[in-house]
Amino acid sequence: MRPFPDFRSKDFLLAHMREIMDFYHPICLNREHGGYHNEYRDDGFITDRKTQHLVSTTRFIFNYATASVLFQRPDYAEAAAHGVRYLDEVHRDSEHGGYFWVMHGREAADTTKHCYGHAFVLLAYAAAMKAGIPGMGARISDTWGLLENRFWEPERELYKDEISRDWQKISPYRGQNANMHMTEAMLAAYEATGEIRYLDRAETLARRICVELAATAQGVVWEHYRADWSIDWDYNKDDPKHLFRPYGYLPGHMTEWTKLLLILERYRPQDWILPKAILLYETALANSADLEFGGMHYTYGPDGRLYDPDKYHWVHCETLAAAAALAGRTGQERYWQDYDRLWRYSWRHLIDHEYGCWFRILSPEGVKQSDIKSPSGKTDYHPFGACYEILRVLGEAK
Repeated sequence: MRPFPDFRSKDFLLAHMREIMDFYHPICLNREHGGYHNEYRDDGFITDRKTQHLVSTTRFIFNYATASVLFQRPDYAEAAAHGVRYLDEVHRDSEHGGYFWVMHGREAADTTKHCYGHAFVLLAYAAAMKAGIPGMGARISDTWGLLENRFWEPERELYKDEISRDWQKISPYRGQNANMHMTEAMLAAYEATGEIRYLDRAETLARRICVELAATAQGVVWEHYRADWSIDWDYNKDDPKHLFRPYGYLPGHMTEWTKLLLILERYRPQDWILPKAILLYETALANSADLEFGGMHYTYGPDGRLYDPDKYHWVHCETLAAAAALAGRTGQERYWQDYDRLWRYSWRHLIDHEYGCWFRILSPEGVKQSDIKSPSGKTDYHPFGACYEILRVLGEAK
């Protein structure tokens, strides 16, 4: 077993981010259709050269744009611009507006308009603006207008989740996940533009999900709601491993909210933010920690029972960022101890020291579930983004 590095050091975090970029760059650049190749085997072999998911396109843009600034790499900036062109020219629905969910080459395979995907569109444009790619201010503003006109429910102060291509059929499903990532995107848009409306919206979303709706869900974040934003306690209970909408409480989303709340607090201090951030974090760890094998389980129900005991890479990444954020905010060493413990588990089990990047899912015992390291949507955005946020906590990145 390789010795543990200093997980709290700038040099380690930057080196890990470089390794993530090296796994994908430049082979991810799709020279035939534009955009990026989405699916990779453990060794980096591309297993699907046609499918391009909106979440992959936008997350690759985020990674490349952020890395271009951090490492002063013009080739990364061009790779981000390459993705922006595909997003603008191919994912964008020129007839009805909005962005297609899945492409096959340059043809739409799934034309559904998902709020979750549009949150990442906004995040991608914000990251691209920070990287100095021209025209992104207008793209951010246009996306805000689209979201206001098509997804925003002013009477609920939350975003709808899923709409048909022509905007005529609105799914009755409502979810916190899209609104959580919209909070992330609004914070990024505020950082990129300085426009207060994005910060205002981030605060509104955080308050609605983490305070008002949480008050009806044992004080923490529940995932699934009906059209009137009443809790749906049974949604996907018969499909607890659903890729985008698993049943139950997700500890990883609670710690992701911890991270986002503490970012919000930097710009908009509120008395409720730190206590709520701590509550979400502590609840997540109390209900997910695997005391036998280490790491964190995936989901649990209102009765406290585990519904998916597997170990997902992104849960550990977001919790690392949350632990660092709480350590930086409170000065309490116990959060750094959580941080080191999770890194050690990840270093032993989740990180591929042969080829690079993170395995996606492990069994409770730590056995990987597939030789597909990166399916559509992964892009190792979570470990890359977590390291970036930790660097910001340490004062080593802006």
